Amino acid sequence: QVQLVESGGGSVQAGGSLRLSCAASGFDFDDYHMGWFRQSPGKAREGVAEIDVDGRTTYADSVKGRFIISKDNAKRTLYLEMNNLKSEDTAMYYCSADPFPGAGWLLTQAAHDFGYWGQGTQVTVSS
Repeated sequence: QVQLVESGGGSVQAGGSLRLSCAASGFDFDDYHMGWFRQSPGKAREGVAEIDVDGRTTYADSVKGRFIISKDNAKRTLYLEMNNLKSEDTAMYYCSADPFPGAGWLLTQAAHDFGYWGQGTQVTVSS
């Protein structure tokens, strides 16, 4: 059974850091393009960061320089290191895996449900 389980969310003060994890099972982790997405009440889901099978990364402008996406193939785990957190980072964070990424995947995947998705982990940043 395919599973993506996010963890590491919580409450943190602005300027603080968190590291999210997404543990994957039930599919060939090494062959999937993966990413982090977030959604807050009343707003559309948005792409945060993505990493391809070769380790190349892409970030949303809003998190560039603050967040780092990485993966450990041996542990079949995706990570999102979040630094200098801001109140606008408050959202439910989801990880996703897709075997067939196309151009502009971070944007496209945010609006669709291709591949696999986890159930999310809440991040709350207070000022």
